[in-house]
Amino acid sequence: MSPMDTLIQTLSLEPIEENLFRGNSPPEERTRIFGGQVVAQALTAAYKTVNGSICHSLQSYFIRPGDPTRPVLYQVERSRDGKSFATRRVLAIQKGEQIFNMACSFQVPEEGYEHQSEMPEAPSPEHIGKLIETWVKTQPEENTRWLRELPIEMRAIDPVDAAKPMVKPPHQMTWFRARADVGDDIALNQTLIAYASDYSLLGTAMRPHGVSWQSGVQTASLDHIIWFHRPTNFARWHLYVQDSPSASGARGFNRGALYREDGVLVASVAQEGLIRQRG
Repeated sequence: MSPMDTLIQTLSLEPIEENLFRGNSPPEERTRIFGGQVVAQALTAAYKTVNGSICHSLQSYFIRPGDPTRPVLYQVERSRDGKSFATRRVLAIQKGEQIFNMACSFQVPEEGYEHQSEMPEAPSPEHIGKLIETWVKTQPEENTRWLRELPIEMRAIDPVDAAKPMVKPPHQMTWFRARADVGDDIALNQTLIAYASDYSLLGTAMRPHGVSWQSGVQTASLDHIIWFHRPTNFARWHLYVQDSPSASGARGFNRGALYREDGVLVASVAQEGLIRQRG
């Protein structure tokens, strides 16, 4: 089974009871569940309780580390169903305790005023791909395995060497996309974006300090917010523009803007994460 097939299977939750669903984690070498997976599964659970509405925003908190060897129960509370908007609250539960919660809002599609910020200039994903191919030829296989195994193809424009991080400005840009086309289903593409949006975002706040998750720094996502602006097919290249305006109190604040390759702003993201020097 391909990594993309595994991800789709992971996002296909099992209904247990009315408003109650079960999700599992893929067999990976992780000590805790990837945060983007929990966000995506919780959004999937919420979608299973609405009809015809599209998620326009979600706000979530990571409460406890998830155990990837155990299933997660997603309990959906139908907070409100209005004529235009529907609101849901989702609790993720393991071992009888909350590990995560989310509030999300859905809207019946309608027309309105439109404007957006412009996508910044960036090297094309094809150009970055050629640079990566050159780099791969000089690396041992264990350093490049992640390029092949992730269901999300990523091409960082100014990457940090996690083993030997150097001080860099608190902003970065990454091209990414799903490795397989799942069609134009809005809900499925949003869950894929929710999954992928947790990659690299927290690292933005570590760049100006010359540290990484491999250099004795304890990191964890604390919250995660997404605003979905326009539908997209995530199999196309998207530019993830990220910046970190502030770090304080052992927490780093990060923002992201997700542009389709043709310049259309698809989504905005915000996240605060723990960045704590160990021992």
